[in-house]
Amino acid sequence: MKRFLLILSLLFVTNITLFAQDDDGADDGNANIRDKMNEYIQKRLDVSKDEAAKFTPVFLRYFKEWRTTIRENRGDRLLLEKKVIDLRLRYRTEFREIIGERRGNQVFEKQETFIRELQTLRRERLRNAPARPLKRNG
Repeated sequence: MKRFLLILSLLFVTNITLFAQDDDGADDGNANIRDKMNEYIQKRLDVSKDEAAKFTPVFLRYFKEWRTTIRENRGDRLLLEKKVIDLRLRYRTEFREIIGERRGNQVFEKQETFIRELQTLRRERLRNAPARPLKRNG
């Protein structure tokens, strides 16, 4: 299990920059991503309405701490990995109490899947964007 968490955290750390924006004016976009991620995870884990009512506030706290951890430790990759793992271990207990052990363990896996899918979508949009004409000086 520790090896699995380590592998997930390594994947996670390589994909962090997408969410490591400062709060200055970027909060609306992050709130939208946060809400979509929350919805995605709940749907993939088949969370009931009662469970969702308890899960959402815990997930929102986790997401906020996760982003803060990324932002504050972006310069030291090893320390960042450790802090993210510590954060996940702490929240895993809370998620397990709400949605059970099996699904509580899968929250972070679904988070990683969401991030990968979002990055793929972002790359496709950039690839399909019309090329801008070069400006000529003169």
